[in-house]
Amino acid sequence: MTPNPDDVIKVMEADHFNDFFGDVHCRGIYPSYISSYFKANDIEIKATPEELELMKNNTVDFVSFSYYMSVCDAASGGVKGEGNLLGGLENPYLKKSEWGWAIDPQGLRFILNKFYDRWQKPLFIVENGLGANDRLVDDGKGGKTVNDDYRINYLNDHLVQVEKAISQKKKSRPKAAINFRSDQMKKRSISTYLMPSASPTAALMRYPSTTLSPFASPSSSEHACFQPLFAICNA
Repeated sequence: MTPNPDDVIKVMEADHFNDFFGDVHCRGIYPSYISSYFKANDIEIKATPEELELMKNNTVDFVSFSYYMSVCDAASGGVKGEGNLLGGLENPYLKKSEWGWAIDPQGLRFILNKFYDRWQKPLFIVENGLGANDRLVDDGKGGKTVNDDYRINYLNDHLVQVEKAISQKKKSRPKAAINFRSDQMKKRSISTYLMPSASPTAALMRYPSTTLSPFASPSSSEHACFQPLFAICNA
């Protein structure tokens, strides 16, 4: 949270815990920084030399990850973010979604740079979306739609940062803009609105939102904000 050395060390320790699994899978070894954690928690890894050699020679070919928010940390103080699923403190400089998740497009650029510099593996962003309480409205053509320009802006802001990361020679595949993850019916992170039925066994009604329009006409100047995505896909 601050330049206080105690906070800096706290962030370093949090980063170690977050990076541990990736370091093992990408580098094929147990990183030295995890030894103190194992010792403090009475964890002993029993592995034969053959098993360690097998792990070292069979690292992953790429790294895939989800990105929804960023968090802060501090040795003491700070406000716990209400939407921070994995802990951490609230960043006072960031706006939040309706569910309290920090919106941090530049954080995506930061993590793309960090992951590639650390692991030198192709990166796949498999999840990134904005959970919102979408409202179904008439589309003026006898149908229904969701006017979710806020989601288009969210995706655009993140795609701009992806493009900047790639321009710095970071290897990243394009993000998936359509995200079907949602843990509540009223909380939606998708480009197609699913309408619940009165019958629990009936099929859900589907209505396209305005987020889909850039994908229908990617070359349109009206949707120039999405052109970086299509440039990446066609590269």
